[in-house]
Amino acid sequence: MQITSAMKMVSAAKLKRAQDAIVQMRPYAEKLQEILGNLSATLDLSENAYSEAREVKNILIVGITSNRGLCGGFNNNIIKRVKGLVNDDFADSNVKVLCLGKKIKDVYKKTDNYYINDDLAAVEDIFNDLTFDNVAIIGQNIMELFQDKTFDKVIVVYNQFINAASQNVMTEDFLPIIPVIEEGNNSGGDYIFEPGKSEIVEDLIPKSLKVQLFKGLLDSQASEHGARMTAMHKATDNANDMKNELTLSYNKARQAAITNEILEIVGGAEALNG
Repeated sequence: MQITSAMKMVSAAKLKRAQDAIVQMRPYAEKLQEILGNLSATLDLSENAYSEAREVKNILIVGITSNRGLCGGFNNNIIKRVKGLVNDDFADSNVKVLCLGKKIKDVYKKTDNYYINDDLAAVEDIFNDLTFDNVAIIGQNIMELFQDKTFDKVIVVYNQFINAASQNVMTEDFLPIIPVIEEGNNSGGDYIFEPGKSEIVEDLIPKSLKVQLFKGLLDSQASEHGARMTAMHKATDNANDMKNELTLSYNKARQAAITNEILEIVGGAEALNG
């Protein structure tokens, strides 16, 4: 009970920092996606390397879990979703899994048909130093694999942070980028482009993809600490209930032993008197 209580306090402290990070990141990421969507409504992205639509034969699934357990169903939910994509949704395609997090890596590292980490750089211990620069390296490697047609589709699976007790398993299309079709004549805003719309989008798309991946990792990190704090809170409560039950059982047994001793003494005294 003392161990689980201490782990709960540690996770609560880490959750505060991770929650602040994702809360600060979301508005920027959402605004970046909004700007990209507005631009794509008036720009033909078919010539962009990251929006090339082609026959889907090779698929990369980026699964994001934690490095440690004791966080309820946090990791199992992701692993279950990834297995569902591999075995059911894309059973007829060539699928590889990029494992970000030790727990999903332990599942797929022995399956040469799916595991791809050894082909990419800077994926080990990403959560030990979760910065945008480190995530950008992974994002760049993924984009290069899409550009050279190693993969025709990239999907990211992660836990979206809602609150400490709630996380949603998200399955997002990472590549290719699907142009946003605006309804009506609303282009989403008027912009002055310098040097030009095409140049801005070509620079904005890679950055937006890296930000999207970074947001997924921040979401997963905050969800992990929230899930572990909740799991350790329940474990502490269960341990406390068990302690109370054991204390009650011990007191009953001690009381019964004392009663038996008193009865033996009384019986012995009566025998002597008799």
